[in-house]
Amino acid sequence: MSTDTEHVEEGTETSLLASFRDWYHLPVLGAVILFMIWVRTQSYSRFVTEDGAPALAGVDSWYHWRTLNWTAENYPHTMPYEVWTGFPTGNYVGQFGTLYDQLIVTAAMIVGLGDPSQQTLYAVALLSIPVMAALVAIPVFYAGRRLGGTLGGLVAVVVLALAKGQFLARSTVGQLDHHTGEILFMAIAVLAMMVAVTVGEREKPIYELVADRDWTALRTPAIYSALAGVALTLYMWVWPSGVLLVGIFGAFFVVQLSLDYARGVSPDHLAFVGAVSMGVTALLMTLLIENPTMGSTSFGLLQPLLALLVAVGCLFLAWLAREWNNRDLERQYYPLAVGGLIAATLLVMWLALPDLYNATVGNAIRRMLPIGGTATDLTIVEAQPPEDFFNRVFTEFGAAFYTMLAGLAFLAIRPLFGRKFRAEHTLVIVWALFLISMAATQVRFMYYLLLAVAIVNAAFIAELVQLFNLDLERSLASLRELETYQVIVVVLVVLLLFAPLLPPLASATAWQQGKATGPQSDSITWEGSNEWLQENTPRPGNYGGANNADQLDYYGTYTPGDGDYDYPEGAYGVMSWWDYGHLITTQAERIPHSNPFQQNARSSAAFFTAESEERGELIMEAIAEGQPVADRSTEELRQAVSEGESGEPIKYVMIDYAMAGGKFGAITRWTGPGYGHYVTPQNYNGGPINASELGQVYGDLPYDDTMLSQLYFDDTNNMEHYRLVHEGADAGTATYVSYAQVDNNGQVVFLGPNNQPVPAGQGRPAVAVNQRMNPQRIAQIQNHPNYQVFDVKQAAAVKTFERVEGATITGSADEVSDPANATVAAQVELETNSGRTFNYTQRGTLAEDGSFELTVPYATNDALGVDDGYTNSSVEATGNYTVNVIASENGSIDQYSGETAVPEPAVIDGETVDVSLEAVENPSGNESAGNESSGETSESSGNETGTGDGTTANAVTPVAAEPAR
Repeated sequence: MSTDTEHVEEGTETSLLASFRDWYHLPVLGAVILFMIWVRTQSYSRFVTEDGAPALAGVDSWYHWRTLNWTAENYPHTMPYEVWTGFPTGNYVGQFGTLYDQLIVTAAMIVGLGDPSQQTLYAVALLSIPVMAALVAIPVFYAGRRLGGTLGGLVAVVVLALAKGQFLARSTVGQLDHHTGEILFMAIAVLAMMVAVTVGEREKPIYELVADRDWTALRTPAIYSALAGVALTLYMWVWPSGVLLVGIFGAFFVVQLSLDYARGVSPDHLAFVGAVSMGVTALLMTLLIENPTMGSTSFGLLQPLLALLVAVGCLFLAWLAREWNNRDLERQYYPLAVGGLIAATLLVMWLALPDLYNATVGNAIRRMLPIGGTATDLTIVEAQPPEDFFNRVFTEFGAAFYTMLAGLAFLAIRPLFGRKFRAEHTLVIVWALFLISMAATQVRFMYYLLLAVAIVNAAFIAELVQLFNLDLERSLASLRELETYQVIVVVLVVLLLFAPLLPPLASATAWQQGKATGPQSDSITWEGSNEWLQENTPRPGNYGGANNADQLDYYGTYTPGDGDYDYPEGAYGVMSWWDYGHLITTQAERIPHSNPFQQNARSSAAFFTAESEERGELIMEAIAEGQPVADRSTEELRQAVSEGESGEPIKYVMIDYAMAGGKFGAITRWTGPGYGHYVTPQNYNGGPINASELGQVYGDLPYDDTMLSQLYFDDTNNMEHYRLVHEGADAGTATYVSYAQVDNNGQVVFLGPNNQPVPAGQGRPAVAVNQRMNPQRIAQIQNHPNYQVFDVKQAAAVKTFERVEGATITGSADEVSDPANATVAAQVELETNSGRTFNYTQRGTLAEDGSFELTVPYATNDALGVDDGYTNSSVEATGNYTVNVIASENGSIDQYSGETAVPEPAVIDGETVDVSLEAVENPSGNESAGNESSGETSESSGNETGTGDGTTANAVTPVAAEPAR
């Protein structure tokens, strides 16, 4: 023993132990916060590129990078309306450009001394997410301590720190999304409401005090209630869709007010808290209104209106209780009356105010109950329900999820054991139950559920401490008096809570998962193509030499007219799938038609699934004119376009390997018919299929006629208004394989319910179409005895196309005596930026007088460029067009041939180019007109990776069994 202890004054040891007991949680909490930051910043170097370009880990992260830069340029304002997405209308971005962005930019302003560089802003942005995640430990600790003492609060933050899954995945460095801000401010709002309702119970504000204006008695509950309202407002200021928490609090107030009155407690106390907190929220959210609609994703009418309804509802329930007393009605019937009134209100709302009903109840069902997901919601990875809920929660939280359920049960049965049951206990129970339902509805809400798992485990620990008399917060000296069974209980509880999250039981720990994060694969794949688009196409507003780019400042402020923005002449849009809209906005600084807000997803799907160029063009024209396109026939589109006023066009189309393969099934969900239609052969009669006939049977798929396939796989062959202008050479080549499962007799296997084999013709063929694979996987399929490959295609990972008028090649074959038996074809060889060559062919027929017209989209020179307001195409012709007429007359073949150049201005403006034909001697040795060359392609770039958070989920027809690996 140190001699120093012999000179300690009497009572000093007791004082030190008391101080340790009062303050030991602070260094522990600090250590947990530092641990959480370390776990989440291990991969920092992967997101810092040599050229300083951003490298982010999620789709929405790219748009937050956009809004952060916009806020830095317009500080302290955030983006009210965005014209660089959602062409041709623009969009209120709502949940992007919020308090979340202001906090990050403010921190960057401080670090950058008022003028942060791009490098400073980027570094602060990268680190802000791990820091926000670590700060969640503070409200979690204090909420846990309210339920389970200091020890319970510390258990809560340790559960939080060790958890994997959605919370960790969305809070590592590089994840520049608002999810972490949501979690932090929800935790603060719930903690603030816990305090407010407890203060209301203690101070007991009633109507008479308000009527007498006794502000002294009302000051304390009013202040805490107002702070709870401010905290709730801050949460919605980070994420407008956080209005769901208003609904959760509303449900709590209904339950607790009913319980209070039924057990003889005045509901005035809690009604005062609800009215003040929700009234403050309604007032503050009214000041934030940007888009006066009932949508939940922007600052509109829904947030203040719903908060006001809850505030008024609290006052109404308090008034109803007084009226109930005045009429000497039985208290136990009060909750039933409240439930009936709520049901009647919802019915009236459904009948008289359907917009309000859909925005509140409909939105709540879709987000919070595992029964309301739509088919299009299910195309979003993060919006899908977990396949196995209980397996998923164990993976994310270990046994802590089940101990949370025990903790909820312990809270609920407190009155049965004569223990005080506080309103904050009801609040936590209602909140936790809603979070469980939300997590079962959309997998992303697992990050919210973690808050309940952590906080409620504090109550679980507190109950065990009391049950087994484990007062671990008493003096150190008394710990020596712990019984053996008490030590065993402590060890078992620690193992139960934390062993599944730690090695050796955990397959991957939190720090391992944090270390494995990296930039999003899509952003890397698309980067080269988007950079090309930025450098080789005119700025929006300058197309065609309009010189209006100054009206579309990338960091400008815009006000829509009548709900939509009126783009200047020379503006244009880019058609792609919604997954890639933010990448086009940020990497290319061009204006996508659809985006990850899922704006215009339906019209994009209609274009890509159109089964003819004519329909695809009508859809493009209808979009420009502001006409709806989904679920309209080609004739209806033609009529709508003929009657409409032309608007600014979509000029470019971008397609990647995932759209052509795995994501195509999800694209079809947005506009009928379903995926099965596109991969069912048109000439298939439903009978058995021999493996040797696969290529013939599946050689005529509706998929092959879609705009997506004609562009991506056919390089616009035989199309009039689309030309390939760039392919992503740096991103590698995608290889697609179509194959079928066959039996030992060489017959295609048919599958019935649950993918069980059935007799031929009685189910669906076990065929997979256009599956992207790497060479190793292709080899496995090809060498497997029960799989038959019948088609292999290759294409660059990303291809960019331009819409043009197309030049019309005209000519005449006067010598042809029977034009009806003649065909004409124009062909030109082209070379891409990657060195690949391919032939474009356009075919047609002769008129009665022997004349012909062929519209072609490719030029034979590169006369126009960005300075002229046009595209600097990276795909160029190697020579002139060759035009051939093949005529069958009296059993012989006659051929007439000519050659012509097609200037680029003719392609852009739709001009006519004449060609003269001459008879070809001995044509029988020539190939038929318009034979194509497939060109050279490279090998697959490697394994296919899954889609990132928030992107379209792959949806393909599976084969019954996989080859052995």
